[in-house]
Amino acid sequence: MHDNEQSIAVGKRVIELEASSVKALADRIDSNFAAAVNLIFQAKGRIIVTGLGKSGAIARKISGTLTSTGTTSYFLHAAEGAHGDIGMVHRDDVVICISKSGETEELYKLLAAFKRLHIPVVAMTGKRNSTLAQQAEVVLDVSVKEEACPHDLAPTTSTTATLAMGDALAIALLERRNFSKEDYAFLHPGGSLGKQLLTTVDDIMEREKNVPSCHADALMKQVTIELAHKRGICVVVNEQNIILGVITTGDLTRLLERQDNVFEIKAQDVMNPDPKVIRSGTLASEALAKMEKYRVIAMPVVSDENELTGIVHLHDILLTGIS
Repeated sequence: MHDNEQSIAVGKRVIELEASSVKALADRIDSNFAAAVNLIFQAKGRIIVTGLGKSGAIARKISGTLTSTGTTSYFLHAAEGAHGDIGMVHRDDVVICISKSGETEELYKLLAAFKRLHIPVVAMTGKRNSTLAQQAEVVLDVSVKEEACPHDLAPTTSTTATLAMGDALAIALLERRNFSKEDYAFLHPGGSLGKQLLTTVDDIMEREKNVPSCHADALMKQVTIELAHKRGICVVVNEQNIILGVITTGDLTRLLERQDNVFEIKAQDVMNPDPKVIRSGTLASEALAKMEKYRVIAMPVVSDENELTGIVHLHDILLTGIS
């Protein structure tokens, strides 16, 4: 039990220490931070993020966050950069260099090359008087009082603080660019958000011969066949394919419960003349919400002129992964 209690205490201490270190960064969101945002926002090229070791891992994550939020970015491994990969950096780029000490030897050679190419550098470091800080155009202070490691050695609190500063930069730039959730979805078409924001009812609806429909004077015998063969809904339309109403398997069941010999009844006498429909081009996620609200499993898809263009089914929406 003692070991369990000790583990819990250590875990809480680490979380509290890292939380307080991240909170302390708020006081450093100042003119230097604004200068970094301006420099990156005005860059004509890409944003190159570089670092070594644990700082390199954080640099890679920050680069990924920038790219996914509208700021084109690439990660440059500091050691490999000194052996040819620096060729990926162009004159119009801006570089973010990450180093806790600001004295990473592998960065020295890169800094000299950046200076020769007149490439501006944003430093993220825990030492404001370091070599890196002195050679950077903008310095973001990510220093921490202590690491969560009891020996104050393993980068823990410092990497968390640096990552948080990178997130702050990315989101400030996102808002500066008016980067919308639709823009985000476009960059993440395979994700759930991408599916929700990019998939429309037109992408998944039944079309043409697969759309169950009939005219108002059709007999319920024909309607019943449509319901049986085409997934439980039949749309009643006029000669111009304009929707007049809808008949569902539920309507048929209730009709059978009320009377016999239903097959000779006309569709217009059974249909719901005020059906729930969805407009062509509507997001599938919106259609799903409407179906859940009205407790229906299928909806006609109509044009702006109320012309029937298809049928969208709840099951088909769910199959896309939208929820």
